[in-house]
Amino acid sequence: MYLGRVVGTIVATQKYEGLQGQKLLIVAPLDHTLAPAGEPHVAVDTVRAGHGDLVWLVGSREAALACEPWFVPVDAAIVGIVDQIDADGRPVRAPDPFGKRAVS
Repeated sequence: MYLGRVVGTIVATQKYEGLQGQKLLIVAPLDHTLAPAGEPHVAVDTVRAGHGDLVWLVGSREAALACEPWFVPVDAAIVGIVDQIDADGRPVRAPDPFGKRAVS
């Protein structure tokens, strides 16, 4: 599992049949301090996340299992929207770069 920030959306009129109706979002991976931790990538949204949301994701086989129907060809799936992070006994505070809401 890892953290990420939703930074965009993907519109695809043609998809693998198991992905019909699934929303695809671009997510920038983050570490536990909310610093960038890799290149943005596409993830299937299973929790109705939106632009600017801090999310938690799973990758590889777990991402495929998070989808309905399960085991579709995906590499990342958003499985939660993060409300708060406590690291090293204190809350991590970071402003939302899109002005949607602050995470504390």
